[in-house]
Amino acid sequence: MLCYVYKSSKKSETYLYVEKQGDFSRVPDTLLDTFGKPLLVLTFDLSAKRKLAGADVDKVRSELAQTGFYLQLPKPEESMLAIHHAMQLAEEKLEQEQQNASLTSPTQH
Repeated sequence: MLCYVYKSSKKSETYLYVEKQGDFSRVPDTLLDTFGKPLLVLTFDLSAKRKLAGADVDKVRSELAQTGFYLQLPKPEESMLAIHHAMQLAEEKLEQEQQNASLTSPTQH
């Protein structure tokens, strides 16, 4: 099965897979409005043996068969605030463990 991949002209790292080149008849108009002008970036055979960087081959094939398209969205990025919070918690835990270790270990003179 040949597959045509288009990148969005409006959304970064967003791709639309279709079965027929230039055929967006099964893609909802609201999605196409948000997606912007589709720009063809890749044509390939969607075989079971093929691996895709940002999508599962079986899911892509299934969506193409059921809906006529597959939309690949960018992976969500972790916010810097969430990363900072996780680092703070890890530092606090390490500090607590160090305090507990110093309290339970015998002091040598």
